[in-house]
Amino acid sequence: MASTTPTSTDTANLLAQAAQSIISGSTNSSLDVDKLVQALVTAKTAGRTAQIANKQTLDNTQLSAIGKLKAALSALQTAVAGLADGTALSHFAATASGKGVTASTGKGTTPGSYELDIATVATAHKLSSNGFAADTKFGTGTLTVGVGDKSFAINVDASNNSVTAIAAAINSSANNPGVTASVVNAADGQHLVVTSKETGEANVVSLKASGGLDTRLDSSGFREVSKAQDAQLTIDGNPVKSATNTISSALPGVTINLAAAAANTKQTLTVATDDTATSTAVGNFVTAYNAYATTAHSLSAYDPAATDGSKAAPLLGDAMLRDVSNGLANIVSQGVASGGKTHSLSALGIDLQHDGTLKLDSEKLKTALSTTPGAVAALFNTSNGIGASLNRFATTYVQKSGLIDTRTQALNADLASLQQQSTQLQTYTGTLTRQYNAQFTALNNLMTTMNNNKHYLTQLFGGDNNAGALSRNK
Repeated sequence: MASTTPTSTDTANLLAQAAQSIISGSTNSSLDVDKLVQALVTAKTAGRTAQIANKQTLDNTQLSAIGKLKAALSALQTAVAGLADGTALSHFAATASGKGVTASTGKGTTPGSYELDIATVATAHKLSSNGFAADTKFGTGTLTVGVGDKSFAINVDASNNSVTAIAAAINSSANNPGVTASVVNAADGQHLVVTSKETGEANVVSLKASGGLDTRLDSSGFREVSKAQDAQLTIDGNPVKSATNTISSALPGVTINLAAAAANTKQTLTVATDDTATSTAVGNFVTAYNAYATTAHSLSAYDPAATDGSKAAPLLGDAMLRDVSNGLANIVSQGVASGGKTHSLSALGIDLQHDGTLKLDSEKLKTALSTTPGAVAALFNTSNGIGASLNRFATTYVQKSGLIDTRTQALNADLASLQQQSTQLQTYTGTLTRQYNAQFTALNNLMTTMNNNKHYLTQLFGGDNNAGALSRNK
């Protein structure tokens, strides 16, 4: 509710002014009814108005603070997701020893070394016609264009029987199953070039002219620029054939990508654990944890040097914030029991500081990942590991209808109640204003009447150094 609440000084001033109005009214002046009513109504409602406004401010401040708390806790949960489900520790990198081969890894990848003997890479079929003069017309009829086991027909008439028009008709056909056409302007004329969109030996392009259309458009008279060819290679001596240069089914979890430079080469593909990805995931966890710790501190701080009303942060002494912070600190400070041993973050170079943040020693982490990968896996196991425990703990608070949502709903319910109380108070203020207006208007009228009667009686009987009309008429 946006309003300015009168201070006690304001109210006192209004009452003083109203009192002066009464004094003035008793000495030949009328009451200032508006000021008097305003003073009385303010005195009656100012306290409750201030209470409602202050509580609304407090609730809104806490809502904002709790929103920041939830955002920081959600960010931490996101950062540990890969450590919680184990995916951050199962990253692999695949590298080839030669040119033209790249590879990516995914779920199901296992480390290993593989010998590749690449004979051919997959290519798309491409045909080029002989050169034609720019003004060449090919008559009228039908041009049937095929690719693999699919084909479509183009009607060629006097409006589209040039090289450029036929190329445009091929590209714009709604029935085109996967062929592109272009025109190359060479020294010997215009060449119609037709290419399959897909690689592989099954995607052969063909053209057939019929119905009077110039047979020079038949593909039998075209030059083959590139063959329709599959990729063919062996992996550790085992033959692999693919219509595309993306081979994803030969090695579990590994996708091999071939480029032209790979043809006729022998290479070694090495798949190994990617410590860089794991190190990044751990670093992200530390960064997110520290961001939470910083946020929690700012929301619960106390600054004695700040101005009155701003010394205490909105969640100073808040039980929920304290529970969250203590719970997180307990998880990262305690060890993880696995395989008969207890593992701790400090073994990875991660130490809890006095201010509640974590400090990461990157070199110590790097050493741990390379020399004791089993210990790292145990610390972040998917059952009771650090990541899994943090994820479960955070979920209790940030999930839909979780503890933070419940707190937020309670504050919103209180704000709704306060708004209702404010509306009722405004209604009461209006009623009280009308009541006082009626009473003091009547009083003002009475005082005016009495004042008039005083003048009349003085004129009649005398007074105020006036003998009066009756005395003068004796």
